[in-house]
Amino acid sequence: MIAAWHVDVAIIGGGTAGCSAALALRKRGLTVALFERRTVGSQASGVNYGGVRQQGRHPAELPLSRRSREIWPRLPDIVGDDCEFAATGHLKLARNDAQMADLEAFAAVAAEHGLEIRMMGANALADAYPGMVSGVVGGSLCPSDGQANPRLVAPAFARAAARAGAEIHEHEAVTGVARDAAGFRLETDRGGRFTAGSLINVAGAWSDRVAKWFGERAPIQVMAPNMLVSEPVPYRLPVNIGVCGAGLYVRQIPRGNLIFGGGKGWADRERIVARPMADVSCSASARLAETLPWAADATVIRSWSGIEGYFEDEIPVIGPSTTTPGLVHAFGFSGHGFQLGPAIGEIVTELVVDGRTSTPIDAFSISRFQRAGHRAA
Repeated sequence: MIAAWHVDVAIIGGGTAGCSAALALRKRGLTVALFERRTVGSQASGVNYGGVRQQGRHPAELPLSRRSREIWPRLPDIVGDDCEFAATGHLKLARNDAQMADLEAFAAVAAEHGLEIRMMGANALADAYPGMVSGVVGGSLCPSDGQANPRLVAPAFARAAARAGAEIHEHEAVTGVARDAAGFRLETDRGGRFTAGSLINVAGAWSDRVAKWFGERAPIQVMAPNMLVSEPVPYRLPVNIGVCGAGLYVRQIPRGNLIFGGGKGWADRERIVARPMADVSCSASARLAETLPWAADATVIRSWSGIEGYFEDEIPVIGPSTTTPGLVHAFGFSGHGFQLGPAIGEIVTELVVDGRTSTPIDAFSISRFQRAGHRAA
C-alpha cells in the first residue's frame, strides 16, 4: 500500500497537454502529481500524424493555435529537445472549384487572426513544386505551419516536468476521485491515495468518465487514425500536405520516409486496443499514389493506430467544471490536438492558478452539452 500524500494539483492523463501542464505548474511553484495508465504520450499525443498545423481549423481554435505556434520553436529551451519540429509549411490542396472556394473563405478568416495564408492556383503550384502533385486545381499554403515527431513531444515535456520536481506516475491509473472539504481525493489501481487542491482532467478519450464522476456529460466518441510510413525514398516533399475531401495527409522527413494517413482504424476503448485496417491502408496508399505519382512505388514498412477522443462539433472541451470548483477540463481534440498541446498546458495552468486565461475559450465550455438539456448518463 502506497502511503497517502498531498499535492497542490493532480493531473489525470499523460499526453502532451498533461505533461505541458505539469511543467507549467511547477514553474508557478505548485506541487504536481501526474497519473498515466500506460506511458506518457502512448495514445493520441503519440500516434498522430505529427502536423503542427494552424491551417484549416475551426475559427474558435485559431487563438489557441496561434498561441501554441509561438511555443514550438522554443522547445529546445523549454524541454531540452526540438522534437524534430520544422516549419516546413502546410499546403492544403483543392481538387475542384468548390474546395478552392472553401480554402479562400478560410484564408479570409485566418487573416483576421494575423495568420498568413497564400492562395495558389494550379500554375503557381506547378511552378513552386514542379512534378510533385497531380489532380488538383490549386491550394493554400500556410508558411508558418510545420511538422514534428509525435513520439518525442509528450515524453520530452514529462522529463522536463520531472526535472522541475513534478511527480510523473506512469502505469498508474486513477480509479476514482471524490471531492470534499479537504479537496480532491484520488485512488489509483496501485493502491495509491492522494489528495489535491485542484484537479486537471486531460485523460483523452477517457475524460468523459472523469467528468461523469462530477455529474457532467461530455458525449465523446472514439476515433482511431489509420497511419502508415514508407521506406525511405529520394527526398522531394519539402512541405506538409493535406488534400481536401480525400482523407489524405502526407509529409516526408529528411531521411526520406513518407509519413501519411487517411481514414480510420479500429479501436476498443474498454481494452485500450487499436489497430489499422488493411483496406483503409490500401485506400490511403492509392490516394497517395494519385496525388504524388512519384511515390507510387514506395513500399509501406509499418502501419499503426491509437485511440483519440472527438466530439460531433469537432472542437474540444477546455475550461473549468460547471459543477465542481477546482476541476479543469481539456479533452476531445477531435484529431487535431497535437499542435495545440503545449499551449493547452499553459492555459489550464492559468485557469488553476489565476482563475482565468487571456486566450478565448468560451466556445469550448463543457456547459454546451449541459445547455443542450443533457445530464451525465
